[in-house]
Amino acid sequence: MTEDFVLKIRIVPNSSKNEIILEDEFVKVKVTAQPIENKANKALVEFLSKTFKIPKSSIEIIKGQTSKEKTLLFRIDSDKRAEIITRLTK
Repeated sequence: MTEDFVLKIRIVPNSSKNEIILEDEFVKVKVTAQPIENKANKALVEFLSKTFKIPKSSIEIIKGQTSKEKTLLFRIDSDKRAEIITRLTK
């Protein structure tokens, strides 16, 4: 069964490597792409897709297209949701 899962993140474009950093108040995602022509957003979705082993089509930026603070919508099953939450809270 597919569940919608909303995650607020802060993106850091133009970083030296792609990585996820857990902060107290939010999840920070660093991507190597520059914030021009939607490249950082595409890199964000691609990185999260590979990291969590879910299709890119299951991840949508629903708020903050041009902002560093973004709200993402994941359309995934409950097992995958639990796995992502576990990885983001360690």
